[in-house]
Amino acid sequence: HLLGSGAILNEALAAAELLESKYGVAADVWSATSYKELYRDAIECERWNLLNPGKKEKRPYLAELLAKEQGVFVAASDYQKVLPATVAKWFPGPLHILGTDGFGRSDSRQELRDFFEVDARYIALAALHELALSGAIKPAVVTGALKDLGIDPGKKNPHVD
Repeated sequence: HLLGSGAILNEALAAAELLESKYGVAADVWSATSYKELYRDAIECERWNLLNPGKKEKRPYLAELLAKEQGVFVAASDYQKVLPATVAKWFPGPLHILGTDGFGRSDSRQELRDFFEVDARYIALAALHELALSGAIKPAVVTGALKDLGIDPGKKNPHVD
């Protein structure tokens, strides 16, 4: 499952196509329009449940929406990683988060997305990595994807370097 926010939704769609065509991995793409609203809804449900013991518990919209979904999840955003991280606990599976923490040093949006590792290639790589961690695919697929996608594993970390 690939989640895209704002303009990165197009990158998530491209990543889904890449995963299907190159690796035979089908992916659903979800539009995450507001992590802040998803978080607000979820913590309101938790508060209500805390203050209303014995009553039927409320479930956050996100948890309801994803309740029957299986597999791994990748959230990619033009915003900081912390936004999708605020709702990670309500996902039914692992959530790998890609975001643009820090300041970019790029001439174009595409270069900026490459710099912060949030373009279609990195979204696809994150999905393959999570699938390998879950045992659904072999780690060698991820190793091959690095080369196929032209991703340098020695690239400086944009969030630290």
